[in-house]
Amino acid sequence: MKRSSLIGLALVALTSGKLQAHNPRLAEQLDPGKALNVINMTMVHDVVSPPVAARYYAYSMLGAYSIVAAHTTRLPAPQQLVKAYTTDLRLDTVKAAYDYQIAAYYSILETARLLLPSGETLVDEEQDFLQLLTKQGIKPGVLSQSVRVGKLAAAAVVKFSKSDNYGKLSALKRYTPVKTEGSWYPTPPAYLEAVEPNWKTIRPLLIDSASAFRPVAPYPFSKDTTSAFYREVLAVYKISKKLTPDQVEITQFWDCNPFAVNTSGHMSIGFKKISPGGHWMNIAALVAKQQKVGFDKTVYVLCAEGITLMDAFISTWEAKYATNRIRPETYINRHLDVKWQPALQTPPFPEYTSGHAVVSSASAEVLSYLLGDKVAYVDDTEIPFGSGKRSFTSFRQAAAEASISRFYGGIHYLESCTNGNAQGQRLGRHIVSVLRKASSKSLSVAK
Repeated sequence: MKRSSLIGLALVALTSGKLQAHNPRLAEQLDPGKALNVINMTMVHDVVSPPVAARYYAYSMLGAYSIVAAHTTRLPAPQQLVKAYTTDLRLDTVKAAYDYQIAAYYSILETARLLLPSGETLVDEEQDFLQLLTKQGIKPGVLSQSVRVGKLAAAAVVKFSKSDNYGKLSALKRYTPVKTEGSWYPTPPAYLEAVEPNWKTIRPLLIDSASAFRPVAPYPFSKDTTSAFYREVLAVYKISKKLTPDQVEITQFWDCNPFAVNTSGHMSIGFKKISPGGHWMNIAALVAKQQKVGFDKTVYVLCAEGITLMDAFISTWEAKYATNRIRPETYINRHLDVKWQPALQTPPFPEYTSGHAVVSSASAEVLSYLLGDKVAYVDDTEIPFGSGKRSFTSFRQAAAEASISRFYGGIHYLESCTNGNAQGQRLGRHIVSVLRKASSKSLSVAK
């Protein structure tokens, strides 16, 4: 669909600005961060794995952004960002008046409802949202048309998502761990099977391929005490013995393990937390709100961040299963200390590169471009999951801390964090270049 047909819709739609003039509290109800929080909690309930969660974030925001971009000519059309996004969405066929921001907000919830495993639980959230707007004085006709537009956008994105190969994963060959030295093997306490070993087959949104930003090769496995690999192992073992209180706090704050299992005798207890991607989506939302960038740009920021997460996880997952590297816990228990345990529970997939390092560094590059290089903020994302707040002076500082937390936690070698940072930075800068180019084109059209 041509952008001109989308832009034409602004002539027949009511603007949120007019509605907000009569409803001062409407802006609070239309905070995209509120919809994001609903999605976060739903995914925590569903125990969605990190790469799958990133996919859901990307698509949930893409539909909303399609609506916003159709009414805000200074923002690039989604097709300028995601070249593969061919859609039959025709907003220009909607002739009745509607509020595009209500439609976009509703689209976030509706897309998540259609995609998430327990998405039907979001029906009540959608109804509560509409009832709230009715109390704010939004006319029934405008509200019903806004819902219609939100559903159109959600359906178009869900249709697009079905072509990314996600539906084919269950038919692919299952992953079988090998017991050769240096290879990844399931870890205590639950010995869970490998998470999404075929994730590299998922179609990326902005990068060319899963291997486009493959990191440098890791140090080769070795039991030689003079080898570079052994030094990496020893560094993990030594730091675990002398963590400072601040390092412990950093480790716990960035845990972001969707499902950790604690055992006591014969009893196992599962603890659910937000995923790494969910943490960064929340950072994007809270800083956008702090800066008062408005509804339209907030949706743009969240869409760009969701896309970044999806591609970053595809990139790091490709590297993980290509290298199939042993985790520190497995090596140390076999060769150094049979009773040693890491501060964090080792996640069920190969070690190299650190996913947290890749997605955090990529996110930091994109958010620095969109919201500012040196942005001070207080991150309270982890309060519902047992941690407190932490303050940061920039997104890059937060990314560096998230990355090193995996080393403190004993689940990654320092090399994996360092090279993961480089991998994420390269990927993030590539996405920034795409965003910048698309924005330049959009601004020239608007003029």
